[in-house]
Amino acid sequence: MAESTAGIEIPDRYRYAVIPHIMVDDAAAAIDFYRRAFGAREEFRVDAPGGGILHAEITIGRSVLMLGDAGVEEAGTGSFAAPASLGGGTSVTLHVFVPDVDSLAKRAEAAGAEVLQPPTDMFHGDRTVILKDPSGHLWVFLTHVEDVSEEELRRRLSAAG
Repeated sequence: MAESTAGIEIPDRYRYAVIPHIMVDDAAAAIDFYRRAFGAREEFRVDAPGGGILHAEITIGRSVLMLGDAGVEEAGTGSFAAPASLGGGTSVTLHVFVPDVDSLAKRAEAAGAEVLQPPTDMFHGDRTVILKDPSGHLWVFLTHVEDVSEEELRRRLSAAG
């Protein structure tokens, strides 16, 4: 059974997913940004004894995101890094389905997100915006508009060139 966003079904394959755990240079500021930009709710946080946030969890819509300060010693091995320490790049893009991608995009831009691709109806049946948050993480927010068969998807890709 698929879940509904604004009367359109989210494909079942996207309903349950791996829970991302991102690292940032200032988790408290990131949580505040995600609250203002994406409507996130903070579920809980564990402060590190030496300062900073060891672990926190937020919810955006129904999606859970774990995050913490990259520089917190208690985080363990020292292998955690924020995008800025990697030269500003990241190997992960976070995808979240929302009921209204257009209003989220406006809210996020006003809060300080960089819009890399404005809301656009895509060949795969979702209206999509691509954002970069102040910590350097990439986000793709989607509103499901239509179900597209594999055959139609291939046709649309061929037509696009």
